[in-house]
Amino acid sequence: MLLRAYKHARLMEESESRLEMTANSLAPADVFVAERILVRPAEFTRWEVHHDRLMRGVSVHGRLPQQMVALRTTAFSLIHRKALFEYLRRRQVTGEKRKKLLAVFYGCTDYTSAVLAEHGNYVRCSSSYLCTQHLAEHLMLDPALDEPLTLYEEWYTEYFNAFCDVELAETEDEKAACITQESLRPLLKYRVTEGRKAILAMPPTQQEWCEVRIREPSGDTQILKALSMFERN
Repeated sequence: MLLRAYKHARLMEESESRLEMTANSLAPADVFVAERILVRPAEFTRWEVHHDRLMRGVSVHGRLPQQMVALRTTAFSLIHRKALFEYLRRRQVTGEKRKKLLAVFYGCTDYTSAVLAEHGNYVRCSSSYLCTQHLAEHLMLDPALDEPLTLYEEWYTEYFNAFCDVELAETEDEKAACITQESLRPLLKYRVTEGRKAILAMPPTQQEWCEVRIREPSGDTQILKALSMFERN
């Protein structure tokens, strides 16, 4: 395995190239965030400063295995940071519920300012997330940021959905609908935490990863699927 680390300038060049390619993507969501960055000089500058800071946390390491772990950590942070806007859009949260949820994360910040800040963060983080996946696939050849990271994002989305649904529940019907989510939330969080640990612990030379194996519980004790993290065939 190649152990030479990548320079900061190379990481930035590859990231900007990936962003330019995204403008021609067939995925509407990717095109949306890329165009917001590329066609507006001020937005590009903000993204560049943001991404530069992220990549310095990777390029500071002098060996490739350490850079791979740092890039995995960066990918986790981007998944977490863009989750709120994705939830608002996915659940089509509007009006007072949107204000309530933004207040959970932004406190007493002015609502309009919070909306603008969250949208800007989403655009920048989504763009950088695309870049981290590109760097992992084409430069570092890190399989951990392929299927394992996709699965982790699914798990984190499930946990984040449960958290926000419970926070927004007001009526008795809404609260009743969230009883299961509320009871499972600690377990969902635990699964996310263990998934993160497993991905960070993956050796950088591993080339194949199997899907998570599901151990089916027996009898009437089945509450949630028990998972073993990223086991090999």
